[in-house]
Amino acid sequence: MSSEAHSNEASTPEPDPAPAAVTTCACATCGGPRDPDDQHWRFTLPDPVRRAPDRELTPGTWMSGDTAHTSELMMVPNHGAYARALLPIRLTEGYSMTYAVWLMVHPNDWRRLCEDWWSPEYADLRIYGWLANNIEPWDVLTARVTAVVRDPEQIPYCDSSPEERLDRVLHEEWPQELLLKHT
Repeated sequence: MSSEAHSNEASTPEPDPAPAAVTTCACATCGGPRDPDDQHWRFTLPDPVRRAPDRELTPGTWMSGDTAHTSELMMVPNHGAYARALLPIRLTEGYSMTYAVWLMVHPNDWRRLCEDWWSPEYADLRIYGWLANNIEPWDVLTARVTAVVRDPEQIPYCDSSPEERLDRVLHEEWPQELLLKHT
């Protein structure tokens, strides 16, 4: 995980080939070759920031990476504080889809999150937030979610939700055709 934080003043928005998502030939988690049985999609921006007039170029924006696409943490004035997490979805026939999503974090939790992100405490990190990207066809935008660190070398994983609509997405198996027609 990168320990550098950069101001956003010189970044430019990256194109969104799919609605708010970017896919590459590399894994969204580690940058290595993609597993054909586990497709990875990485949202460039949280939905509220994507809809903002200046997007991530809003004056005063802070990002942990050089661009929104490479950042793991982001704070956009008047639009919120966000942390990246992985949202895995089990599909039929042994396939899966993993989304690198943004979670909106309560402002009271932001400082602790930033302190723990680059410290030994990261291994025990739990993020309580709201999903800031919608995953079709489930309409889970703003669903409450808890993310946990499963591997200290990766960003946290969405683990559970007190809201049935997201908890089902996280724990049930879905027909791969359903998801493929929405990507």
